[in-house]
Amino acid sequence: MEKKSAVLFRKQVFAWLMVVLLAVMSACSAGGSSSDTGGDESTGEPKKGGKVTLPIVGDPIFNPWHPNAYAESNLVNRVIFSGLTRPGEDLAPAPHLAESWQASEDGMVWTFNLRDDVKWHDGEQFTAEDVAFTFNDIVLNPDMGANGASNFKTVDHVEVVEEFIVEFHMKSANAALPAYLGFNAEILPEHKLKGQDPWELTSFNKEAPIGTGPFKVGKYISGQSVELVANPDFYLGEPNLDTVIFKIVPDANTQIAQALSGELDLFVLEDKASIDRVKSSNNLEVIANDTTKYFWISLNQENELFTDVKVRQAFLHAIDRQAIIDTVLKGYAKIADAAITPNQAVYYTDEVTRYDYDPEKAKQLLEEAGWSDTDGDGILDKDGKKFSFLFEVAQQGDLEPVSQMVHQYLKEVGLDVQLKTLEWNTMIQKNVIQRDYEMILNWWAYPTDPDVFAQHFSGNAGKGNNIPGYQDEKLDELLLKGQQTSEPEERAEIYKEAQQYMSETLPYLYLWYPQEISVVSKSLKGAPEMYLGGKLYYVNEWWVD
Repeated sequence: MEKKSAVLFRKQVFAWLMVVLLAVMSACSAGGSSSDTGGDESTGEPKKGGKVTLPIVGDPIFNPWHPNAYAESNLVNRVIFSGLTRPGEDLAPAPHLAESWQASEDGMVWTFNLRDDVKWHDGEQFTAEDVAFTFNDIVLNPDMGANGASNFKTVDHVEVVEEFIVEFHMKSANAALPAYLGFNAEILPEHKLKGQDPWELTSFNKEAPIGTGPFKVGKYISGQSVELVANPDFYLGEPNLDTVIFKIVPDANTQIAQALSGELDLFVLEDKASIDRVKSSNNLEVIANDTTKYFWISLNQENELFTDVKVRQAFLHAIDRQAIIDTVLKGYAKIADAAITPNQAVYYTDEVTRYDYDPEKAKQLLEEAGWSDTDGDGILDKDGKKFSFLFEVAQQGDLEPVSQMVHQYLKEVGLDVQLKTLEWNTMIQKNVIQRDYEMILNWWAYPTDPDVFAQHFSGNAGKGNNIPGYQDEKLDELLLKGQQTSEPEERAEIYKEAQQYMSETLPYLYLWYPQEISVVSKSLKGAPEMYLGGKLYYVNEWWVD
């Protein structure tokens, strides 16, 4: 019986991978890009030399696992370091530091065969010891609090088999492991960090990191820019570009102005109000891509104001999400009611509980939860306490105009909400690391796999990616079952049930699934037609005409 089950798991893994590939191909053929000319496609023979400049919103940390390393760091680290896998141009897991991999018959051991031609930036050989160190000493060590560790809760430990073979031993089977190993899961050098505190080593995290990626740090000026120079010994060949520069430009309007003046070559357009202005430029293209991302509001579940599900449901009824999509986002999004994105056609379902804009319904639900305006001042109260709270938002992209609209909608149903804006890195430290907040608005991006365990599992509350701190045994069971199941149809049914349950219980207030709007210089060639983060995995192939 055990052997039969094990053989079935291996067949199911293969079938699952094929379904993911077909789903992604279907999504792409449905019109993932709105560009007709594809200015970032490769045309002609690649040229050597030149530079490309991209903006980031704050100072990065050159360590992909650092507890404070989020969006501003991820883009840079993706160029300096490498992971075992990376998303292929079809978005399915593709080889990177690992040439191949396979699951054991019962799914409890994953074996990765590593490349033997990879050097660290200081000339040291990359080996299986680096992989084992990264995971055993940092990611899987609960005392470290590594960013992204929530994605690997099902991994027990990593073993070195040979110099270039490593095994991931699982606590429970997880068909999504290869996908998550290619998502902000870059490998760190044992010879540089062993015996050190990887979070306090400034010489590495803020000055001269050692990676295996196609570019390495040349010059970093805090608050201004990071200049990366080509790694001539990159294992996939010397990059075409001489330099990649990440400029620190937190303001979306400034990013647009600099792109129009030729100072920026590639960035995500957050200020959709400027899209026509950008499209009118002779030197820029606008390309829309579907992404595995959803925007959300998190209501801190440590705060008794938000623990009643009727309150959370009322908030969604109070917010006109379609109006925000139409005005701020210029139509480049679809309303979300759960965490699994429409580009995963096999797993996504729209048969979920819906929350249409209905302020009167919102007021009714709040009243059912015990909140009413007893003194006629326009603010709801309960047991002598006003429904008052602080709504914090980071200075990033369109978060501010979106939050201003959300703020107004909530006030209109009798909530005393104060809106406060934070600098991006301050938000990360206060809201995410310290969990010091009442209500925040942000987003999650994840690999193109329906596994959203990290953002929702009860065991990740308070310290992992479960930002609201919501805990629910039934949802936990569904998420674990989804990880452990590889048969495509069965897995799809599990995740469809999970979406329905999420839409009823609202661990997050799910807002919308955005399209990513990339602004690309027409002189940039060789970048695949992917979302920006995906393009960066192939930065060694970019060139300028």
